[in-house]
Amino acid sequence: QVQLVESGGGLVQAGGSLRLSCGAFGRTFTTMGWFRQAPGKEREFVAAISWRGSSTSYADSVKGRFTISRDNAKNTEYLQMNSLKPDDTGVYYCAARNRFGRSDSIDDPEYNYWGQGTQVTVSA
Repeated sequence: QVQLVESGGGLVQAGGSLRLSCGAFGRTFTTMGWFRQAPGKEREFVAAISWRGSSTSYADSVKGRFTISRDNAKNTEYLQMNSLKPDDTGVYYCAARNRFGRSDSIDDPEYNYWGQGTQVTVSA
């Protein structure tokens, strides 16, 4: 059974940091990403990383503050979030896809697998 399991969310004051983790079980993935959904808003892209980690992409709102990484030996991706703002509050979702043997652009917005989400709350 394929599963993505997020962890590391919590409550933090503005200016603080959190590190999210996403463990992938059941298969390996090419591109992995993070999305978030704030209350009353649509889910939005946060960051993505290629299979070897050589390519990354970030939403403008998090550039310079968030860093995505992955450890393929552990089948895990991470999102280091620094200088957090109240606007970063939301449920953060891990996403992944498997396109081994096919082209896989990091900018492609389609993902096949999703985690259950982890809550991040940033207080002012």
